Amino acid sequence: METVLLTGATGFLGSHLVERLVKEDCRVIALKRSFSDTWRIKHLLPDITTYDMDKASLENIFRENKLDAIIHTATTYGKKGEDNAAIIESNLLLPVRLLGLSASYNVGTFINTDSFFNTADLNYKYLSGYSLSKRQLVEWLKLLSGKIQIVNLRIEHLYGPGDSDSKFVIWIIRELIKNVPALKLTKGEQKRDFIYVSDAVDAFVTALNKRRELPAYSCFEVGTGGPISIRDFAVQVKKAVSEISGKEIGTVLDFGAVPYAEGEIMESKADDSALKKLGWDCSVSLREGLEKTIREILKH
Repeated sequence: METVLLTGATGFLGSHLVERLVKEDCRVIALKRSFSDTWRIKHLLPDITTYDMDKASLENIFRENKLDAIIHTATTYGKKGEDNAAIIESNLLLPVRLLGLSASYNVGTFINTDSFFNTADLNYKYLSGYSLSKRQLVEWLKLLSGKIQIVNLRIEHLYGPGDSDSKFVIWIIRELIKNVPALKLTKGEQKRDFIYVSDAVDAFVTALNKRRELPAYSCFEVGTGGPISIRDFAVQVKKAVSEISGKEIGTVLDFGAVPYAEGEIMESKADDSALKKLGWDCSVSLREGLEKTIREILKH
């Protein structure tokens, strides 16, 4: 049985990973804060071990458990007013501490969650601190890969049930379900590679299972490889909400009402060829993923 330490277990991606790892018969040790809201993993708490990082020493986790791998999904974007110190602590200092302890306690592999936002030319003011911290972490990962195996997974635009209401996909679905008069959007020319959460989770499990075939440092892009414009995406979501809810959605999609963000990424897509060579592939189409997400929101 593999023993995996997972950060960010109470978050969107982390909670889906907990569920999958438990099904894979892994022993999951979840690192969280004492005040973390565990609603996403409440039904799984009897099946996992949890440590509150604000109360327990990180080193105690390594002393008390023989870890095979660490999966790091915890992150702070800075969207909720967090200061730079909080962003650096979550995105840089925590994983660097874990890497140091991993080397000392002979943990085999560290799997990191990276983002398509992690680009040198990203100029979004509200994400600049986040992007900088993620870029710096990647440099540390490369530097420390001689002491512990590193797998860096760069995720495209992730979506699915259980995500935050502040995220674009969930926000637009909820507004359309409410049949609001209009949604103010950008022109929608920018393209994004939307990947359903279970496909992203499959990438982590693939990396975990195939890690012995990988070098000291490897980086994989995780996405469908088929980007779609935000305009076309919004139109598809509106159609899907109408069909699944059984009611006509009259919401006007007001494209162009909102200017592009400064430094807007106009196209992002994954080159998933390397990941496919490991045996991974997307199995959930955009339509299927939207349907699963919409039905889950309607249920609650």
